[in-house]
Amino acid sequence: MMDCKKALAECGCDVDKANDYLRKKGLVSADKKASRIASDGLVAQYIHAGSRLGVLVEVNCETDFVAKGDIFRSMAQDMAMQIAANAEVEFVAKEDASPDWIESEKQSELQKEDLKSKPENIREKMVEGRVNKLVKEKALLEQAFIKDTSKTVSEIVKETSASIGEKVSIRRFSRFVLGEGMTKKSSDLASEVEEQTKALQAAAADKKEALTAAPASAPEPQGISDEDVPDVKVSPKAVKELRDKSGAGMMDCKKALAMNNGDLQAAADFLRAKGLARADKKASRAATEGAIGAYIHAGSRLGVLLEVNCETDFVARGDKFKELVADLAMQVAACPAAVSVVSKQDVPAADLDRERDMEMQKEDLQKKPENIRSKIVEGRVAKIVNERALLEQDFIKDPKKKVSEVVKESVAVIGENIQIRRFSRFFLGEGLEKKSQDFAAEVAAQTGQS
Repeated sequence: MMDCKKALAECGCDVDKANDYLRKKGLVSADKKASRIASDGLVAQYIHAGSRLGVLVEVNCETDFVAKGDIFRSMAQDMAMQIAANAEVEFVAKEDASPDWIESEKQSELQKEDLKSKPENIREKMVEGRVNKLVKEKALLEQAFIKDTSKTVSEIVKETSASIGEKVSIRRFSRFVLGEGMTKKSSDLASEVEEQTKALQAAAADKKEALTAAPASAPEPQGISDEDVPDVKVSPKAVKELRDKSGAGMMDCKKALAMNNGDLQAAADFLRAKGLARADKKASRAATEGAIGAYIHAGSRLGVLLEVNCETDFVARGDKFKELVADLAMQVAACPAAVSVVSKQDVPAADLDRERDMEMQKEDLQKKPENIRSKIVEGRVAKIVNERALLEQDFIKDPKKKVSEVVKESVAVIGENIQIRRFSRFFLGEGLEKKSQDFAAEVAAQTGQS
């Protein structure tokens, strides 16, 4: 109130001028805060309608007190939506552009036909201007703000900083577009319906085949038909229990129980073994549909974005697939920090070589024979690789299973190839210097008593 009174006095009671006066004063104040450490804040997400586009963003401030406030939280959510709306952005600020990429763009521009007849000093200036424009187009802070296109994102960040009295910065973001970079088959609605019909027919054939299979622990009998199913009385309660446990059809559960003499666990293993065998057959099929999922842990200090693919949009819209995506997003959040790739095959060869070299130099191996050392090192590296791979982790909802097994079981139930393509995980402030401050001091700082 006092600031408003002084501003009006300074501007001859002109409200518009007083507003501009306060805004400029606030932006100057924000500039002064730019050198301060902002290591608190939150992780926000935005999933666009249809789950085909998703964003994860980390926005920082100085204290947890401010991070919990409505103004900061609203601004962070706006930034997530802003990133979703700007398909061309690749980094936060112009300064984040890779020098190698900038140099590559300069060389590319220099080769353009329209510049070859220009004097060299003019060419360099034109190239510099074109590359600067390109960098600006890819920098988030330089974009027009979606809620007020008269301002840039950079100005909105500054105004928020001036309003809440702390340094505010956008640190990083991930933006996933479903299937980007993948070869996607062209299909109209009619052909998609035809594909779904064929898929359902194939699923029916698979079910029929499942009834002729034996448990994984026993040899598969050949040519078993419905007539060959033993005449064993199966209680409806047992059928329901097996159906709830396996997700298989009622008749499949009834026949599985009959073929396994009413043993619930043996029948479940029977259905699971056959389902996983079918899932392996589907693993080579193209999966370019699916969904982008996200998970923000309580407190907004940990966030996950991931892409899970299936074969058709029909399945991607189903409840079972959506539930799987949600479970996997939570799984990534719960995994140890070391988990950084989807599968063992995704660990870079250079990382494996480095780990081998490090293990080979360890003191406890120096006295071992060389052939033994190599085997020990390979075993240790294999363990490290497993610790990094999402598919090798214990599933949070059932630690008896690996994530890879849960995905396979979903393939068996849904009837399509399912793949976890990629994920991004942000821990708030990881890698940033964080000042030590107790809660009382933080409140004092916010109320101007320190």
